[in-house]
Amino acid sequence: MKRNKLVTSSRRKNRKRHFNAPSHIRRKLMSSPLSKELKAKYSVRAIPIRKDDEVQVVRGHYKGQQVGKVVNCYRKKFVIFIERIQREKANGASVNVGIHPSKVVIVKLKMDKDRKRILDRKAKSRQQADKGKHTEESVMETS
Repeated sequence: MKRNKLVTSSRRKNRKRHFNAPSHIRRKLMSSPLSKELKAKYSVRAIPIRKDDEVQVVRGHYKGQQVGKVVNCYRKKFVIFIERIQREKANGASVNVGIHPSKVVIVKLKMDKDRKRILDRKAKSRQQADKGKHTEESVMETS
């Protein structure tokens, strides 16, 4: 059900906004989920992907256990290029294959002060969201 009258639910307009999005918005659209270990460590579900993160492909033709480093984030095409994921062209040259960031899991983050601030902010807001929730124990105590 539509709740905000200022936001459209039209498929046509949403697709237009997605594919005509500027680079700073595409950065957020190109977010990847964190692995179970990182999710437990930082209490954050997903984060925008960047160049030197290590990822594992979980969907599609190239899925598997091998972990690769992100070589390039191509925001114009909404894809990332990963270290050892390549294919042969007809002339024999090898080229990187573009993979959508939602189809990978971040296994290792490239940390710097800005990334640390983002993780702290997201974790803090997540803790505040849990503050008002009732658990089964608290409900049983009151009744």
